[in-house]
Amino acid sequence: MIVEIGAFALVLALALSLAQLVLSTAGRLKRAQVLAGAGEGAALAAFAGLAVAFAALMYAFVTSDFSVANVAANSHSDKPLLYRIAGTWGSHEGSMLLWCLALTGCGAAVAGFGRGLPLGLKALTVAVQGGLGVVFLAYTVLASNPFARLDAPPVQGRSLNPLLQDPALAFHPPMLYLGYVGLSVVFSFAVAALVEGRVDAAWARWVRPWTLGAWSALTVGITLGAFWAYYELGWGGWWFWDPVENASFMPWLAATALLHSAIVTEKRGALAGWTVFLALAAFTFSMLGAFLVRSGVLTSVHAFAVDPTRGTLLLIILGITAGAAFALFAWRAPALKPGGVFAPVSRESALVLNNILLAAATATVLLGTLYPLIREAATGEAISVGPPFFNLTFTPLMAALAILLPAGPLLAWKRADARGVAQRLWVAVLIALACGLAAFALVSPRKAFASAGIALGAWLVVGAFVELAERTRAFRGPIAGTWRRFSGLPRGAWGMSLAHLGLGVFVLGACFETGWKLEAAEAIPVGGRLDVGAYHLVLDQVRGVEGPNYEAERGYLRATRADALVCEPRPERRFYPTGGQTTSEVAICTRGVSHLYVVLGERRPGPEGPVWLVRAYWNPWALLIFIGPAIMALGGLISLSDRRLRMAVGARAEAKG
Repeated sequence: MIVEIGAFALVLALALSLAQLVLSTAGRLKRAQVLAGAGEGAALAAFAGLAVAFAALMYAFVTSDFSVANVAANSHSDKPLLYRIAGTWGSHEGSMLLWCLALTGCGAAVAGFGRGLPLGLKALTVAVQGGLGVVFLAYTVLASNPFARLDAPPVQGRSLNPLLQDPALAFHPPMLYLGYVGLSVVFSFAVAALVEGRVDAAWARWVRPWTLGAWSALTVGITLGAFWAYYELGWGGWWFWDPVENASFMPWLAATALLHSAIVTEKRGALAGWTVFLALAAFTFSMLGAFLVRSGVLTSVHAFAVDPTRGTLLLIILGITAGAAFALFAWRAPALKPGGVFAPVSRESALVLNNILLAAATATVLLGTLYPLIREAATGEAISVGPPFFNLTFTPLMAALAILLPAGPLLAWKRADARGVAQRLWVAVLIALACGLAAFALVSPRKAFASAGIALGAWLVVGAFVELAERTRAFRGPIAGTWRRFSGLPRGAWGMSLAHLGLGVFVLGACFETGWKLEAAEAIPVGGRLDVGAYHLVLDQVRGVEGPNYEAERGYLRATRADALVCEPRPERRFYPTGGQTTSEVAICTRGVSHLYVVLGERRPGPEGPVWLVRAYWNPWALLIFIGPAIMALGGLISLSDRRLRMAVGARAEAKG
């Protein structure tokens, strides 16, 4: 009965989204607050309906209702409760329901928290959100119904992919979708502004909080996915330029460019057309990601489904939605005001250059992701584009952006003094050069590019502190005055500095881990030894263990350094009888911000008994790879809490205008 209630609530949400679209559009055309308010009520009701539907599907997973096809294909009664709950969004159908839940939730948020918006802009934004809801809910109901019943329910299900039975993957999709779909609000704002024919400072201020929230959630979601890839796949990597990884990275890059472009539009009234274009592009990349993950056109361990028919429907949705939006942009963009002028050396120019580099980087990732499809369609030849291409094309663009980043916030608006900015950054330059030279000379002269990356990361970190020092005029006068300015610094300034700092921390971790990573692999018996760097691993024993839904061989090792015990790794090799799959569960010993990473491989016959393949990695500074994005996301959330970004402030700016 509960499943039927969920199915009814899903169809009801589709009808309410259609009502949201119609009523809000009518409210805009007739300038009628009553009709617009009714559209907002429909938006809230559609979200409530989706919440009921999602709760019903989760109930089916928790109670192992195998009469539901989705549950039978992706769950098992022996699974731990957390992974039965995560199974709700661990399939194509469930993930689409999660997408629709986030989409209607965003529409409800605009309706409920957009009190300071002008009637016309708010009604159109809610209407566009309703239109998006209609499209994706219709797709879910007609082509991906998560509540479809089975005529002959099985006694047990087939279980979720063992690789997805992981805590990081339990929370990764909700955070990722919150970011993905959160960009739909920015998309709707852009369409509404184009119809209204007005993109100004007040509009940019309304857009920025939604972009910040989506960008922060997307940052957390991508980081959780990278962390899962790091320790779950068993090969010690954290980013492989996989097509599905790229699918989440492209909207993040576009959202990052949008955040910086919106600042120029808000402060100086410039780049209005470019800001709108980025707002449309960010959610378009999100929809492209939904297509790539579910269509089967690209092979990936992260993909939800291999279904060309449903993939074609998603491609049609992408074409109609994005095509209509960009056609509207082509028609209305020439009427947008160009905004204020500025000198070549100014904060505006730095932000424009920032956007050019981010746009070029996004285009590079897009080309590398889609080129295999284009080549195969044109010639029939299947090829792959891997890390060498992205390292050669993407990395120089990001390096140029990192060089520019600390100087941008120190430049004045409209016209700036380049020499004065250089004088304020000389300490950062010296420290960055010293770090790079030390890494090159003391650690390894053969790692020239990695040493340059260390210098770049130090430049970003010290540059962020210089930025804070300049804002508070630190070391210039009494300490009490500096502390007063320091504590009174707006949260938006804190957030920006933390985001730049987090990027520097990430660059340091990525360059050090990539450049100085050590690896060793050997088939050893019980009592055998494996050396990696300064660490010595001894395999004491291998014992069989029983898990809730798997059987495993667990290795018991001792890791020593200079004859002192460091840690006792416990890697496992698990076998899941339900799906007949085998996975590796790695053991990670944390040493400061570095990791000793151990993988237990398959059992092999040896001359004097069985041996096990043991792989060990020494990943220096690897923890910084994940701490850095966490700092960036924290910076975004702190900026989001700045009272100057609240909708009411934007409304006052509109009233003054």
